[in-house]
Amino acid sequence: MRADKPGLKKIRVLIVDDHPMTRAGLVHVINHQPDLIVCGEAESAAQALDILDSSRPDLLLIDITLPGKSGLELIKDVKAMRPELLMLVISMHDESLYADRVLRAGARGYITKHEGGEKLMEAIRHVLRGKIYVSESMSAHILEIFSGGESRLDRSSIEKLSDREFEVFESLGEGLSSQRIAKKLHLSAKTVDAHRANIKTKLDIKTSAELISYAARWTSHRAQKE
Repeated sequence: MRADKPGLKKIRVLIVDDHPMTRAGLVHVINHQPDLIVCGEAESAAQALDILDSSRPDLLLIDITLPGKSGLELIKDVKAMRPELLMLVISMHDESLYADRVLRAGARGYITKHEGGEKLMEAIRHVLRGKIYVSESMSAHILEIFSGGESRLDRSSIEKLSDREFEVFESLGEGLSSQRIAKKLHLSAKTVDAHRANIKTKLDIKTSAELISYAARWTSHRAQKE
């Protein structure tokens, strides 16, 4: 049976994820759709930008944690270069921690990796129709944020952090050491320590112990709200 029909223009998808098995799974799911095709794969933001023109994607599927430049920074770069290009984040990170940052950066949706192929296709088609895709609970949460329902103090302090600093802050809240954070985010331990110092300054926290305690409480509080 031929899936292709004469004159059928398939939607081209570029996958940006540093895990080969994840990319292979996404390729399998997407290429089995009659109207979608994977036009390229990249394991880093730099590689994605290198092949952006040659692969001619209609949609980018982007992970948050990438070697070097983060997925959030890639979204901002692509938005500046190709504002019409659609982007959907597929990540292992908790949606409540990243969805609003992803949308502000310029992506059109957020889905977690544990959702599976059927939900992913739903998210992709939602974005291709010009809509924003997040879970129902996250949609309500974002509306609460923009209507001023969430604590202004809690948001204003955390929003001082850059996207990379926020990743480090979240990892501290999960109990990871600087060495483990460096490995997770593909950074040097020295760079992680610099981010920790900047976070303490921005949040007006004096000691590392206070920072770790604050990050753990904040992460726990956000998890309880889910």
